[in-house]
Amino acid sequence: MGKVKVKKADVWIDMTPMSDVMVLLLTFFMLTSTFLQKEPVVVKTPSSISEQAVPANNLVTVLVDQKENVFISITGSKSMSSDTVRMKVLNRAVSKYNKLHPNEPINLTSEQVASFGKLNMFGCPFKKLPQLLSMPSADQDLAMNPDKPEFIGSIQIDGRHTFENNPNEFQIWMLAYRDVAAELPAEVEKPDGTVDKEGTVYDLVKQGKVISVKADEATPFSVVHVVMDNLQTLSMNKFSLMTSLKQKEN
Repeated sequence: MGKVKVKKADVWIDMTPMSDVMVLLLTFFMLTSTFLQKEPVVVKTPSSISEQAVPANNLVTVLVDQKENVFISITGSKSMSSDTVRMKVLNRAVSKYNKLHPNEPINLTSEQVASFGKLNMFGCPFKKLPQLLSMPSADQDLAMNPDKPEFIGSIQIDGRHTFENNPNEFQIWMLAYRDVAAELPAEVEKPDGTVDKEGTVYDLVKQGKVISVKADEATPFSVVHVVMDNLQTLSMNKFSLMTSLKQKEN
């Protein structure tokens, strides 16, 4: 007796619904995720048990690496974008620098100022700002990377205590930010979801809610102390130290 051949039916699965779900999930995660910002150098922060997160807005991060290079990152607020705040800080800083160095003033074009606004983190001597801001983005990354031969230097800082007549370059940047922060309305979200707009961002600076120092765990404390001393010289006495969450020991 011959075998009965069973007709095989083609298996077909409609993947359209799954594709729709994947696109929706991807869109959701892209819109709700906070992406890591590009930094000139990677630092490994010391660990601690503190779970307090740094704010996403109105944040100034002072980065100090193992080679004692200093960089600054500035983010804006809900009422003013980061690009705009950075450009305002740049104009104030250059103005202060030029008053102190009338024989060697720095002149920046509108294109160079706009380029600075796009920098998440910056750091170079004032004299080399025009050179840095005239570069394409990829070349700027190399110029601010201490591990690359194209490195042009970071923000100059020292341990001086008097700054009114002759501030160092780090102090000029922080003074410029202080001036801009005094003009920005503070926006603090309350537990009930409402936003409190009383005061200015500089009020938040005095409360220690704006400035954060991020240093590598191998950076000598003497270097970090110089940064903190410079901040305190500017009456910025309260700030946070950025750390990574300590892992639970088994």
